[in-house]
Amino acid sequence: MFGFKYFTPTKVVFGKDTEKQVADLVKEFGGKKLLIHYGGGSVIRSGLMQRVTDTLDAAGIEYVMLGGAVPNPHLGLVYEGIELCKKEGVDFILAVGGGSAIDSAKAIGYGVANGGDVWDFYDRKRKAEGCLPLGVILTLSATGSEMSDSSVITKEDGLIKRGYSSDFGRPKFAIMNPELTMTLPDYQTACGCTDIMMHTMERYFSQGGNMEITDALAEGLLRTVMNNARILVKDPKNYDARAEVMWAGSLAHNGLTGCGNDGGDWMAHKIEHELGGLYDVAHGAGLAAVWGSWARYVYKNCLPRFRRFAVNVMGVSAEGSDEEIALRGIEALEDFYRDINMPTNLKELGVDASDEDLALMAHKCAVGLGGSGGSAKVLYEADILEIFKASRG
Repeated sequence: MFGFKYFTPTKVVFGKDTEKQVADLVKEFGGKKLLIHYGGGSVIRSGLMQRVTDTLDAAGIEYVMLGGAVPNPHLGLVYEGIELCKKEGVDFILAVGGGSAIDSAKAIGYGVANGGDVWDFYDRKRKAEGCLPLGVILTLSATGSEMSDSSVITKEDGLIKRGYSSDFGRPKFAIMNPELTMTLPDYQTACGCTDIMMHTMERYFSQGGNMEITDALAEGLLRTVMNNARILVKDPKNYDARAEVMWAGSLAHNGLTGCGNDGGDWMAHKIEHELGGLYDVAHGAGLAAVWGSWARYVYKNCLPRFRRFAVNVMGVSAEGSDEEIALRGIEALEDFYRDINMPTNLKELGVDASDEDLALMAHKCAVGLGGSGGSAKVLYEADILEIFKASRG
């Protein structure tokens, strides 16, 4: 195993009606004037936003509002939020929604707390020295951004999608009521389950430092998400299944399933970021569409991990060669994706990518990596292009 640091300062308040505690939590962490940041109209149509503002009004907490966060959240809205916070004297951000609203809120927080262009952080030109404090009311189980140090933003000019990680951006609190996810379309629920699993698998498929306890936690988390994702396909209002998935989403990306390893691979995410940046596809669906091609390209270089995954997570028989077992595990995961109506290639995702687009995405990915990346197998631009080609379907 490798040494590690584990830092998860977010206070989690989990369960039914927990959004009613928002004012007390804001006060606990020193918020006096809020930016309420959210996405589309779903949080308004559901009545959640009215309940939140009524609670804040009753507590005498001031706020301004900024909606419009979209999947693959845009830098332009981040700039708008930064200016609004400065103009209104905002000292705390409340993100109401899923990963897009939370990631956008983190970027706004970086922009307010640091001088210069906030994109510099995502473009690896400098590091943040602070972030406006923020809290979360979560409505979508997927990104784990409610407890993580990371955020992902898309720059409209050039359609560049980049992530940035800093402990300054970890939320102060996360309100997690599984009932708030029940209004989601089935497709979004499935995308979320896929993203949760991928956050775990990115850390799992590494070349060194793995701990038995970390592996066991990761494998249990993956099995739990798969079991409950299948339940939600048939029974989307199942509270217990929603709760299992919601908590798994936080644990998958708060660092727990990476303790003691080499940091993980993350290339499926990097590859999907280019796909999401260019075609604006749902993140979880994009991950499902490219994962199988990535796995078949790298599995021989990380065979013990793929074999273990096949047996311990996917329930594949341990009979046969390690390579045969590993391949059956990859096929079994793709079968699971189909069970929850996720794509397994670009054609099923609805993307008809030209050779030029594939080459462009591979180049942008390599540039963003600084030339290469990965742990299961180190990948360069030519490797990334081959994975994109194989993912066409």
